[in-house]
This record gives sequence, structure tokens and C-alpha cells, in this order.
Amino acid sequence: MSLNAALVCLSLCLRNAAAGADLSHDGRQHGLQPDHGSNPKSRCFLVPTETLDFKRFGLKLAQVVLSFVAFLLEELVNTCLSCGPLYYFEFMSCSAFLFTLLLLVLLSTPLHQRVGVSRWSHLDLYYTAVVFILFLIASIVFSADNQGSSLEKGAAGLCGCLACLFFLLDLVYIFKTQGFPWKSTQNQENQPNGPTSPP
Repeated sequence: MSLNAALVCLSLCLRNAAAGADLSHDGRQHGLQPDHGSNPKSRCFLVPTETLDFKRFGLKLAQVVLSFVAFLLEELVNTCLSCGPLYYFEFMSCSAFLFTLLLLVLLSTPLHQRVGVSRWSHLDLYYTAVVFILFLIASIVFSADNQGSSLEKGAAGLCGCLACLFFLLDLVYIFKTQGFPWKSTQNQENQPNGPTSPP
């Protein structure tokens, strides 16, 4: 998905929201009240969905913003003596920003229905866990090995660790609301296929 497609989708949603208080042809007000007869595919954003509720949408949005700010602050660092930790933090903050933004757009729009993924909750859980671990390692290493400038402290210490905190909160919220996905898979496999009739 390109950035242009996401921007077009966002502009259509904002335009529809701005025109939402119009009156329909029969004089009733629409747009502010739920329309139970409308087609859900006509909406651009589908939050809440079966995989993304409003709280998780906020957590994902915070992850995107903090990862982006960490990446921007890291890019402003002019010199480095030991550049390995800086480059690893740059890679992780940029990757976390781009892939979390992609996941957020996919899960909050009808695009997730067009992609051939059947277990979005598993994908989201594993992605969030891997990014949390790698971003935490990058933040710790970059915090320990930098020149001590305010940009480096702000990028690694503040934004990197806060982004890790929001990834961790997302993981805790997933486990709290959905449980462990591998247990639900085992429970579904152990259930009988249908009611059995007595002999």
C-alpha cells in the first residue's frame, strides 16, 4: 500500500465526517447517529473491529508517533564516536515506525479484509512482541553507548523507552483481552466437530 492511497483514504474519511451533519432528503439528520442499515464497507475507518478496538488503536497510534519522533531525533545527531548503536537504533526506530503504521492502516481500514491473512490477532501479537524486544535492546544499547548529547538522550532515553513502554502495554492488553492465542488454537482443535447423537 502506498502513502498516497492512505492519504486519499484519510481525506475521504475527513470529508465524509465534515459533511456528516447534513440532512437527508426526507428531513432526518444523519451522520451523527449510527446508521444500522448502511454498508460497513463504505466507511474508510472500521475502528472498532474484531482485531482492533479504540484502546488498542490509541496504543498503536502512540507507538507510531513515538517511533517517528525517536527516528527524527536520531537523524539530527551530527557526530558519533561509536556509530554501531546509533545505526541499530536508527534501523529499529524507522522499522518500528513504518511497520506499525502499515499494521495500523491495515487493521483500521477495510484493507485487512483484502489481504490473505486469516489470523490477524496472531500476526499482531507476534509482531508487537518482536518489535518490543528489538526496540528495547536498541534503546538500552544506544542509551549506554552515546556521547551524552541532549538529542541522543531524547531519542533513546525518552522516545525510545516510551515507545517500548507502549509496545509492552499493547502486549499486556492483548493478553488481558484475548488471552494466549496458542491456547485458543489448542482449545478449538480439541472441541468436537458437532453434536453427537446417542447410540
